[in-house]
Amino acid sequence: MSTGPGAHSAPAPHPHSDSRTPGAPAAGRAKGGTFRSLKVRNYRLFATGAVISNTGTWMSRIAQDWLVLSLTGSSTAVGITTALQFLPMLLFGLYGGVIADRYPRRRLLLITQTALGLCGLALAALTLSGHVQVWHVYLIAFLLGMVTVVDNPTRQVFVNEMVGPRDLRNAVSLNSANFQSARLVGPAIAGVLITAVGSGWAFLINGLSFGAPLIGLLMMRTGELHTHQRTPRGKGQLREGLRYVAGQPDLIWPIVLVGFIGTFGFNFPIWLSAFADDVFHAGPGTYGLLNSLIAIGSVTGALLAARRVVARRRLLIMAALMFGVLEVAAAVTPVFWLFAALMVPIGIFSLTFNVTANSSVQLATDPAMRGRVMSLFMMVFVGGTPIGGPLVGWLTDTFGARVGFAAGGLVSAAAAVAVGLILVRVGGLRMKLDLRRGHPRVVFVPRSEEERLAPAA
Repeated sequence: MSTGPGAHSAPAPHPHSDSRTPGAPAAGRAKGGTFRSLKVRNYRLFATGAVISNTGTWMSRIAQDWLVLSLTGSSTAVGITTALQFLPMLLFGLYGGVIADRYPRRRLLLITQTALGLCGLALAALTLSGHVQVWHVYLIAFLLGMVTVVDNPTRQVFVNEMVGPRDLRNAVSLNSANFQSARLVGPAIAGVLITAVGSGWAFLINGLSFGAPLIGLLMMRTGELHTHQRTPRGKGQLREGLRYVAGQPDLIWPIVLVGFIGTFGFNFPIWLSAFADDVFHAGPGTYGLLNSLIAIGSVTGALLAARRVVARRRLLIMAALMFGVLEVAAAVTPVFWLFAALMVPIGIFSLTFNVTANSSVQLATDPAMRGRVMSLFMMVFVGGTPIGGPLVGWLTDTFGARVGFAAGGLVSAAAAVAVGLILVRVGGLRMKLDLRRGHPRVVFVPRSEEERLAPAA
C-alpha cells in the first residue's frame, strides 16, 4: 500500500482481496491502452447499456427542470426538485452500502434499474396526459433519490466484479467518460424535443432507455464475474463500516477531501448561470456553451485517466489543488473568452480528481467492506449538494458571482493542501526540493529514522 502522495505504486489489495485471479498480471504491468476494459465482455455490455441510459437521464434532467419552471415560474422550485433528488443520499446513503455488501450486486442492479425506468415512465404518463402537477415531480424526484441510495454504491462496486482490480481504474475512467459524453448529447436532444413536442416525450425516452442496461445485465456471463463473499445479515454493520474507514488514513482522508470538493467546488449550475446572466450579460445559449466546455474537459480528463495504470496519491492531491486554483483564476478573469477557455482544464482536473479518488479508495478497501465504503464516498460527494448548494447560492446572490466562484475554489484548494500535508505526515514522508537534471521539483521522500523518533524524544 502506498504511503504518501509521492508514492509510485498502486495501493496493495487487502490480504483477502478478490484480486488473486488466476493468471492475472500485476497491476503495474497492465496493458491494453485507453479502452482495455472494453475487452471484457461483461463490462462491454454494461458500458453499452450505460451510454444509452445516461443519455436518457440527461434528457430527463433538462426536461424536469424546464417542466418545473413552466409549472411554477420559480427557480426556487427547481432548486427544491434538485434537493429532493439528492437528499436521500445524504440521509440514507450509508444504508445503501450495507445492502450492496449483503446481496448479489447484479440482482440488485436489475431491481434498481427497473425502478428507475418505472419512475421515468410514470412522469411521462403524467406529463403526456396533461395531469402533471409540481408535487408529482417532487415525489418522483424523491423516489429517484431513494432508488439511487442503493443503485449508486452497487454500480460503483459492481465495476470491480466485472473487470477485477487490475483494470478497475481504467473501467472507472471509462464510466466517467461515458457519463460525460452523454452530457454532451442528452441536453441537446432534450432541447429539440421540448421545443418540438414537449417535455413528456423526453421522460418517455428516458424511461425506455433503462431497458438497455437491463438487457446487458441479463446477457452477462455470471461465471466470469469476480464475485465477492457476501456479508451475512447482522447487527452493527453500519457502525462496523464507519469504524473501518476511520481506522485507515488511506480511506478517511481522501473521502474527507472528496466531501469538501463535492460540497463546495462542484456547484457549476449556480456559478455558470450567474456568470452568463449577471457578469457577461448573455443568454441561455452561453450557459449551455459553458456547460459543454466543462463536459469536453471532463471527457478528456476521463480518457487521460483511463491510460494510467496506477492511482498515485500525489495525483489525487495535485488534481484537487489545480481544480481549486483554476476555479479562483476563472472567478477573477475579466474577459469571456478566457473564462470560457478555463472551463476545459477545470473539467479535466475535476474528472482526474474524481476518478483517482474513486479507484484508489476501492483498491484500498477490503471487498467485504467495499459497498459500505463506496456508499460513504458517494454520500459525502453527492449528498453534500443540499448543504453546499444553498450556502454557495447565498454567497453568489449576496456578494456576486465572482466571490461565490472564488470561494468554492479557495475551499477546494485549501482542503487539498491540508489533506496532502496530513497524508504526508501519516505516511512518514517529508517534502524535499529535487534539483537534479536542472529541473527543480518538489518530491516526497521517507523521513529518516532519527526524524521519525525526534517528536517522541
